[in-house]
Order: sequence, then C-alpha cells, then structure tokens
Amino acid sequence: MKHNVVVTGIGVTAPNGVGADEFWKSTLDGVSGIRPISRFDAADYPVAVAGEVPEFAEEKAFTKKLMPQTDRLTRLSLFASAFALEDAGVRPDELPEFSMGVAVSSSTGGLEFGQRELQQLWGTGWESVSAYMSFAWYYAVHTGQISIRNGMRGPGGVVISEQAGGLDALAFARRRVRKGVSVMTAGGMDGLICPYGVAIQSSAREVSTRTDPDGAYLPFDTDAAGHVIGEGGAILILENQEDAERRQAPHIHGVIAGYGSAFDPAPASGGDGLLRASRIALADAGLTAADIDVVFADAAGTVALDLAEATVLTTLFGERGVPVSAPKTMTGRLLSGGAPLDVAAALLALRDGVVPPTVNVAQDRTDPRIDLVTGTGRSREMRAALVLARGRGGFASAMVLTRP
Repeated sequence: MKHNVVVTGIGVTAPNGVGADEFWKSTLDGVSGIRPISRFDAADYPVAVAGEVPEFAEEKAFTKKLMPQTDRLTRLSLFASAFALEDAGVRPDELPEFSMGVAVSSSTGGLEFGQRELQQLWGTGWESVSAYMSFAWYYAVHTGQISIRNGMRGPGGVVISEQAGGLDALAFARRRVRKGVSVMTAGGMDGLICPYGVAIQSSAREVSTRTDPDGAYLPFDTDAAGHVIGEGGAILILENQEDAERRQAPHIHGVIAGYGSAFDPAPASGGDGLLRASRIALADAGLTAADIDVVFADAAGTVALDLAEATVLTTLFGERGVPVSAPKTMTGRLLSGGAPLDVAAALLALRDGVVPPTVNVAQDRTDPRIDLVTGTGRSREMRAALVLARGRGGFASAMVLTRP
C-alpha cells in the first residue's frame, strides 16, 4: 500500500459542467456542452460548433490583480485546482512549500492572450503590447500560476503530447509522489477557441465541419466525420495512500494503479502504440484485461482512427468484451484537458457503479466489435477502469484506475 498513489481531490471546468458534481450529473444525464461558437463571430470559419466552458459565478469574482496577466484558460486551471484542493481537504498554507508540486499539461498555454497582444503589436504598435505577454501565452503558464498562487515550490512540470498529455502529466505526478512529495496538483487544461486557434484547427482533416451540435462528433459511428474542438479539463490531487489515510482525507476517489505510454507514427494503420501502452499499463497495475470493467476510449471521431482503436479493444478484450464509453461526445476533444477529464469521469463511474453514455451515436451505426454504451448509460459493479488517449503526431497513453 505504501506505493499506492491515490486521487483525493477532483476539480473540473468542462463545457457541460463546472465542478465535479455538476459535470458528473450532466454527463450521466447526457447533457452536452457542444453548441455553436459564441466567443467570436465564426461565420467565415469552417468550424461552427465547439465545447465552450460557460461563464460561472466564481469566475465573475476573480481577483482583479490577476486578470491583466492571465488568459481565460489559466484562470480555469486556477479554479479547477482550487476545487480539487477543497475536495481533498488540502490547505496549502499549512504544508511545507517544497512538499507540494504541480504538473498541468497544456498544448497551448494562453493562446487567446497571445493572439490579442499580437493584434496590438500589428494594430497600434509595440508600446501597446502587455509585458505579461512574456509568459501568459506559454504552455507552462498554468503550472506556474497554480504554483505561485498556492505556494507550491516542489517539483513542477509540463508534458506536451496533445490529447495524451493529461495522462502523461498525471504519470509524472505519480512518480513524484512515489519519490516522497506529499501532494501533487496535476492534470490538464487546454483549448483553442479563438480566431487564431480555430484557424489552426480548421486546417486539420480530423476536425468536424458539421454545423449540427448533435451530429458533429460521432466516434465509432459509420457516419463519423471528425471531432469537435473543446476547452477545459480537470485537475486532480495526488497523494500517497498512507499519507491520505493518516490525515483522514475526506475522499479517496481511487488509485492510479497503472500507466503506460508508447509512440505510434501511423496510429490509423492499426493502433499498435495504443495497444502497447495499454499492455504496459495493465502490467504496471498487476492486472489482466479480464480485470477491467470499463474502458474510456480515446474516440478520435474519424473512421480510420476509430477502426484502429476498435481493433485494439477487440485484441485486448475480445469482441464486445468490455463496456466502452466516450463521454467526450458531450464536451468535444479538449487536447491536454481531455484525458484528465476522462480520468475524473472514470473515478466517479467506479464510485457510483454507472458507465456514462456516449451521446448522439446510434447503436445500429456503431462498430459491432465493441460494446459502446449509448442511450442512458449502464449500471454495473466496477472495480477497475482503463483510460486511453492518443495525441496528434503518434503519442499514445493508457492509465488504469481502481477503486480504493
């Protein structure tokens, strides 16, 4: 047990719910946060819908001191980390500064902040560019701001592997806890919903250009036409299980039992990297495929990548051998924030004994080799979950979670 790294706090800022409870209720109810883009006029862009995090009460009361130096995504990461710390019952001001660390993955940092300052540069001149541009756009900014705000001066890190990055950051944090760090604040927060970001993503063939929010993102569906972009993510608190029990933590949501990563330069050709990552994670957890009760799929939303993932699942579990869920159909793919959000959903699913639904996908159009849970979700007793993630460029990661 002394090597068990457990999750004691969950903080969520997602398109379909801010806070773990609101997100989980929306997810079980099949409530989607995918809607027409409202952040700016996207009429002339190929991408019309996205998973936007709506403004919430705590955000309106955000300290004015930090507003000029932070992108909205950084503020979302600060809120998510605060939610997670509160859930864990951790008070940073009561702990030694060097006993706490931060590892939050992000592909983009504050991209919208950077776009705005570049507009200032070319519009009114260099004198109008904020001095905060030196760090507010940077992909390490979420880790840095959480560390500063909470006095966490222990290990810090940022892992950049796109959609797989959040699992990789959690694995980084797990290793640090095993080496003696008391508390790690880790996960992912990401998004590209601004003119510059949407322009970048519109050039990718994997992004859906459909305008109907309910029909734009259909993973494992014969009518799949790409994924919907989204923003947000989840931040988790990781601790050693003995330490968490000793301090009588309010929650032990689950154990990060295993992790594996691999690289697959041609992921659509058969998913070899995802298969290898899954086997490494299972071995690390000391489990077999037969021990897994639910899989939270990467669910790329393109025919080739979905076929490859279905092949991986069939190889591991046999045809229709395990329930599969893709709740990201209610949020979009959140880059580095997506996998930690799936980890949060997996932990809550294990707690409540409910596999959340994959919305909008029709059962008769689903790849028949996998048991994709659609409709209203499914109740079942569960002890272990496998979360899968692939990042553009060939990154592949897998994480095994078990009940405490």
